[in-house]
Amino acid sequence: MEDSTDQIKQLVANGVRDKVYPGAVWAIGNATGMKAGDTAGVLDPAEPDIPMRPDTVFDVASLTKILAVWSTIGALWEDGSLPLDEPLGSFWPEVTGHPLGKVTARQLLTHTAGVPLRAQLKHLCGTDPATIRSGVLREALHRTPGEAVEYTDRAALILGYLAEHLSGQRLDQLAHTCIWQPLGMAHTCYGPLPPELTARCAPTELDEDTGRHLKGTAHDFSARLLGGVCGIAGTFSVLDDLTCFLRYMLDPTTASTAPGFGPSWVEESLSVQTGTLEPVRGLFWHPAPGTATADRTYVHYGFTGTGMWISPKRGTWAVLLTNKLYYTRDREPLTRIRNAFRTLAFN
Repeated sequence: MEDSTDQIKQLVANGVRDKVYPGAVWAIGNATGMKAGDTAGVLDPAEPDIPMRPDTVFDVASLTKILAVWSTIGALWEDGSLPLDEPLGSFWPEVTGHPLGKVTARQLLTHTAGVPLRAQLKHLCGTDPATIRSGVLREALHRTPGEAVEYTDRAALILGYLAEHLSGQRLDQLAHTCIWQPLGMAHTCYGPLPPELTARCAPTELDEDTGRHLKGTAHDFSARLLGGVCGIAGTFSVLDDLTCFLRYMLDPTTASTAPGFGPSWVEESLSVQTGTLEPVRGLFWHPAPGTATADRTYVHYGFTGTGMWISPKRGTWAVLLTNKLYYTRDREPLTRIRNAFRTLAFN
């Protein structure tokens, strides 16, 4: 691991040098804790004297789908509130009689539901959150459920609404009380952030309306449109909190207070759920490219430059947090670093 650690440090530092991202925070560990980790670069190139730190707050973007939606849906499944394979319309009155009523939660979690591929909420429904919700839940399907695997943000948005319906709580409240608080994830929350957290938040993309990089406010337009809280994105977190989350996934005894989801949900999710369809998927997690079938590493990425990996067989997790969106939307440079990072972390 020592040689790998040095190689990872150099890899991540090279990303700063090549302006793939201003800075990064990373760690590798197992159920007992962190085995290696470091930081590189700066928080904001406009303030080059402020380095990235282990407690830097990141807009984790689509990791929201795991931290808030996948985890709370798992809790609802484990307590018997949510049947994964029954049509949503059989127990959710808002979608009964509409196209979405024929879809199952499992199909949403595997991106096989056939729902529209892009959120496009403002164009579809305007700007009122209640109207957006109604429009999303009643919209026509893109294709027949179960026909193809097609990644779409809409799946997480719908599942977030479903979690709210079944729990009677708003998604941010449900995630906090059911998952984040029990796991001790004290700095994970939906934005906009309060000033004290915004001060150590990594900025993301340049906001053309203000001429400033977004900081403490979700980059994702849908999240901002919905007041900061939705299933697609909007969550902010820090390395230590993600470590708590991943350690618990590997070994539930690491949590002092049991959160809503448990080992049955983890096992169900970190296995192929799409049969013969390609690309193969678990439940919101997907196998990392190039990992062997018998020893799969599962991954989830965030558009802002974040990523989490977990390998149940190896008992290992890894986190790489960057604010690559500060520079560009081009995914290829970070994709190369992510793939090399995963190879070194799980070799």
